[in-house]
Amino acid sequence: MSIQWFPGHMNSARRQAAETMEKTDMVVEVLDARLPQASCNPMIEQLRVFRQRPCLKILNKADLADPVATQAWLDFYNKQKNVHAVALSCKKPVDVAKIPGFCLKIAPHRGTALKPLRIMIMGIPNVGKSTLMNALLKKRVAKVGDEPAVTKTQQRLYLGNSMVLVDTPGMLWPKIAHPTDGLMLAASHAIGSNALIEEEVATFLAGVLLERYPQLLAARYGVATAGIDAVDVIEGVAQKRGFRQKGGEFDYEKASHTFLQDYRSGALGRISLETPESRLALLASYQAPQSLGLASEPEAETDRDD
Repeated sequence: MSIQWFPGHMNSARRQAAETMEKTDMVVEVLDARLPQASCNPMIEQLRVFRQRPCLKILNKADLADPVATQAWLDFYNKQKNVHAVALSCKKPVDVAKIPGFCLKIAPHRGTALKPLRIMIMGIPNVGKSTLMNALLKKRVAKVGDEPAVTKTQQRLYLGNSMVLVDTPGMLWPKIAHPTDGLMLAASHAIGSNALIEEEVATFLAGVLLERYPQLLAARYGVATAGIDAVDVIEGVAQKRGFRQKGGEFDYEKASHTFLQDYRSGALGRISLETPESRLALLASYQAPQSLGLASEPEAETDRDD
């Protein structure tokens, strides 16, 4: 299944982002620590590289991700030009309090009352941008919701008298190139529920966990993971939770929903759906792995309103 989701407001958000990028000093891009590269919007990367803006990549939800995989991603991103990466949870005030200091180190030429540091907060839907904004400003300035794409317009906000924050809508991109990226995004709830079939997404997720974290499946649902497949995992969830339809058959729809919720909430444990190595293997199946999927610098036409 190839999942695509690009609501109309996202095209407008892309044009606005291109215009705003010219007038900002740096980008804070919020990623999902469980799938950093799959949750990295290539349009954001293109705009940022074209405008030569430095970037703080925040691997949010690090408390839900595999710490070994997260460290590998930090090592990878911190080797890139004009990029600094940190892993944290935007729900933890002590973590969020460190972010202004990181930004000032990245752009030390700004950050005064006369020259405030102008920061764009960017990322895909439901990755935690609104939570970050509210925590930074210590008040509710951005709407937080369980469904993706809650924020639909830009907001310009002030952090003290030395920083200006531009909160942007969560943006995906018009065509997700790799089907597994779409499935990872769907599993992590970055894609609207109307654009996916939960049973298919849950089956994909079960397959990944069978390969990488079978012990977590066994601990949560009591399933013997040796010699079973992804569908068997969903059946195990249904059996453990007593999800059956009339006639006694397993309720795959209800079991799939519960399985996805357990992953999203962290009830299954600390899980990463990709690593730098798995990303290279994915790209190798399409082309020679020259990078980990980062977009190259676009031509000047990128900023045009086509």
